[in-house]
Amino acid sequence: MNTPETSRYVRLRVELVLEIEDSGALTGAALQRIAEDEDMPADERAHAESAVQEDEAEAIAYLVDPFDLVGEVPGVDLAQASWSSEHVDYDPDAPDYWGLADEDDEDDEDEGDDEGLAGEEDADRIR
Repeated sequence: MNTPETSRYVRLRVELVLEIEDSGALTGAALQRIAEDEDMPADERAHAESAVQEDEAEAIAYLVDPFDLVGEVPGVDLAQASWSSEHVDYDPDAPDYWGLADEDDEDDEDEGDDEGLAGEEDADRIR
């Protein structure tokens, strides 16, 4: 489906939840990555080292590189990337953890309601 109306760009959204099993190993790996980055200015390096020692989420952000996800995918070039990490409460048994219920509701609204109005049940949930 390569028509003039079709964009050549695709947004790939990935959400991961990681469990930190060894904070020391994680922090050490992040510090090593920072030390090996020859292009990082000294003041930025000092800030980065401090950040990863204080927060595992920062360490993960220094270790995860979106280019690694798509760098060897044939026929694509990474045009832009942004990512962040944060501590979250995680309950793998929660049915709405990934927001799938919300996405299903949106699909149902799109298909079943030509005017795009939220149903009474959805309106109550939004308030």
